[in-house]
Amino acid sequence: MANSQTLYYGGEIVTMEEGTAPQAVLVEQDRIQMVGKLAELRAHCGPDTEMVDLKGTALLPAFIDAHSHITAWAQTMGLISLEGTAGFEEIQRRIRDFRDSRGVKPGEWMMGFGYDHNFLREGRHPDRWLLDDAAPENPLLITHASGHMGVVNSQALQILGIAADTPDPAGGHIGRQGENGEPTGYLEETAFTQISAALPRPSLEQLCRQLEMAQEDYLSRGITTVQDGLTHENEWMLLSHMAEAGRLRLDTVCYPDMKQSHDLLDTDSPYYRRYRNRLKIGGYKIFLDGSPQGRTAWMSQPYQGEKVYRGYPVYEDSQTAAFMEEAVERGIQLLVHCNGDAAAEQMIQTYAAAAGNKNVGLRPVMIHAQLVRKDQLRQMAALGMFASFFVAHTYYWGDVHLRNFGGKRAEKISPVRTAIREEVPYTFHQDTPVLPPDMLDTVWCAVNRITREGKQLGVEERISPYEALKAVTINAAAQYFEEDEKGSIRPGKRADLVILERSPLSCPPEEIRNIQVLRTIKDGKTLYEREGKTG
Repeated sequence: MANSQTLYYGGEIVTMEEGTAPQAVLVEQDRIQMVGKLAELRAHCGPDTEMVDLKGTALLPAFIDAHSHITAWAQTMGLISLEGTAGFEEIQRRIRDFRDSRGVKPGEWMMGFGYDHNFLREGRHPDRWLLDDAAPENPLLITHASGHMGVVNSQALQILGIAADTPDPAGGHIGRQGENGEPTGYLEETAFTQISAALPRPSLEQLCRQLEMAQEDYLSRGITTVQDGLTHENEWMLLSHMAEAGRLRLDTVCYPDMKQSHDLLDTDSPYYRRYRNRLKIGGYKIFLDGSPQGRTAWMSQPYQGEKVYRGYPVYEDSQTAAFMEEAVERGIQLLVHCNGDAAAEQMIQTYAAAAGNKNVGLRPVMIHAQLVRKDQLRQMAALGMFASFFVAHTYYWGDVHLRNFGGKRAEKISPVRTAIREEVPYTFHQDTPVLPPDMLDTVWCAVNRITREGKQLGVEERISPYEALKAVTINAAAQYFEEDEKGSIRPGKRADLVILERSPLSCPPEEIRNIQVLRTIKDGKTLYEREGKTG
């Protein structure tokens, strides 16, 4: 039987609460009991108390994922990895290697994930014919790193029923060539996202095993609360099955697609706003635009080098207004995907109208908020709206943004310092599986704002390590209405903790991304521990 008490001492303790740093933390069962001086806490320890000498390492509240897609991350465990590919030949090689190593039979679907045309030497997306050459006997789909577009081969096009006379869906685009509009295999936004229903599904048990692998990955990165940020019927079936089977190790918050899976959110459900076996429904999710690196984000001004093109919306204002009105009327939190400033404007204005231009306490979240403007942030603050920044864009796609938007707009991507000045509550995320769920890498991105090519991107928007840590701890807890339970080390809160090899507050800012997670503790129990480390 596990010890009911654990005393942590001998290292740097970062509480994310105001005041001086304590010497020790005493945990009893699943709660933090005391925080303070070591001698005082020792007096409250019993003979069976587990003593954890941090040996100079750092204890922090566990990280909280403000936006990702854990079920999609689980799916990638069974996909062809195309991350880091430098050209078409390498994409083809990885597809063939996967087919041969897995013994894929003719006619069976293959799926890959993670290519990025911005970093391919060809500078463009692959096409169906290239994929045909790599997989002549199998339907094949590869997904762009953004998750907003992808490419299928000829067999897949036939199965999906996409031909020259297939019209573009609203809010999406089918790549074509020639006078007759022959599909190239490229699918963008809704043209891509809507094909998921036609794709084969692994067995339920296989999906469960992949989700367990995904949970282990989040735990290895110090994360104890995760999100499924676009839940449909299939994802809900998997998550609820895992919950009822007692196989969820992390607190998991779902946001059903408001348009496609509206009825999943039942305010009478035992999962709505409260955890049941570590699973709860937090609200609804909607999309208002696309991807800035994919040039589908909806902008108020044209992209660099374009006279007119500025991306496009997913919905008309009247449709978005209807979503907002329902959410406000029912008292439901909304997560709203907005990258471009035109999408941000649509969200702000339609929500403001629905809420009577005041903060009604629902904490709606602008997801990504890449190009949100200062004037818009000021409006968001008045409405009690959160900005969840995909701030890692500054490094991973910063150079692409400079090409897509020019210096003035690109330097303002993920304007976190401005959000802080305007008193907008802010969080960070990786939109996993777009990027792995690495919080320390994201903190590094926010603090340093350096691109892959080594350019400084928006010096005035850099923030301190402490401010960055708030985004993935106490602020993220508040986004979920859980700030009284999580996000800081304070007596009475859940013992969700992480031990790092050193503190992001005391190491050089340029080294933050290299800090290793040594142990992850959920409700007082160690769920992950790096071999040969603390305690």
